[in-house]
Amino acid sequence: MTRLDAGPVAEVLCPGTGRPPGPVAVVLEAREVPLGGLRAMSVRRSLPQRGLTTIGAWCFLDRFGPQLATMRVEPHPHMGLQTVTWPLAGEIRHRDSLGSDVVLRPGALNLMTAGHGVSHSEYSVGEGPVPLDALQLWVALPGGARGVPAAFETHATLPTLVLDGGATATVILGTLAGTRSPATAFTPIVGAQVVLDRDADAELPLDPTWEHGIIPLSGDVEVHDASGALTTPDPGGILYLGADRSAVTLRSRAGGTLMVLGGEPFPEDLVMWWNFVGRDHDEIVEAWHAWNGDDGRFGTVDGHGDVRIPAPPMPEVRLKPRTRG
Repeated sequence: MTRLDAGPVAEVLCPGTGRPPGPVAVVLEAREVPLGGLRAMSVRRSLPQRGLTTIGAWCFLDRFGPQLATMRVEPHPHMGLQTVTWPLAGEIRHRDSLGSDVVLRPGALNLMTAGHGVSHSEYSVGEGPVPLDALQLWVALPGGARGVPAAFETHATLPTLVLDGGATATVILGTLAGTRSPATAFTPIVGAQVVLDRDADAELPLDPTWEHGIIPLSGDVEVHDASGALTTPDPGGILYLGADRSAVTLRSRAGGTLMVLGGEPFPEDLVMWWNFVGRDHDEIVEAWHAWNGDDGRFGTVDGHGDVRIPAPPMPEVRLKPRTRG
């Protein structure tokens, strides 16, 4: 999904500084972002935040829904990242400049690797408003993968891991406790949805060399460690756990669902503006000119004619790294 809200104030990431050492328990609430347009939608954005710009290579997380809406996201570009679309309710039609045309349903994963450049559109299925709820996440590509050819893959069947104590994890991307997703990953990473049964008391294994975050999605979710219960954010917010943890305990009285994001701390500085993830100001400007000048770098999405979302004006100042607090 495009960042229709992008304006003259840049979001600039520098994940290599300010990272709190060891285990922490930091609550970061999601903020509402109106996307605007003729069929206005709102999203809840939990990543990036001023105090937390990445979790592993995860650099962006929006939740659109639950809401009744007509999604019409016209062709727009991406570079330097992977888009991860995980629907919770409703159906989403994805078309891209590679010729892909698929309808995504809950329980399936859409993964698009932008590499040097790709474009795509996303429509809800049907002419009128429909129930929609989904997560849109981005993964920053490391330096060695930023120039890979653009690619698209969809996975209707993903591996699951049954946790003792009444929980089941679906591994969407990367690896959790030895269970690996078939989706393509370029860094040590994990993205998994965990469903808690009623009266669940389950241990979630974690790689202690990675950092992790817990994102409650629905129901009641409690997170505990050796010190006791940790404060849990409202649905969509992040409980950032830091590193040096081998496990946390997940509990629920009535049942609940959450997302686990984690990975090896991303070692490279990033500059992120609109739908582009790069390394410096000049790289972003080059992509801006390529898209608005329609020079062919990002390709064409069939079925939309000349309709596309133009990149917003570049800020009048150079994009500079913002220290991770």
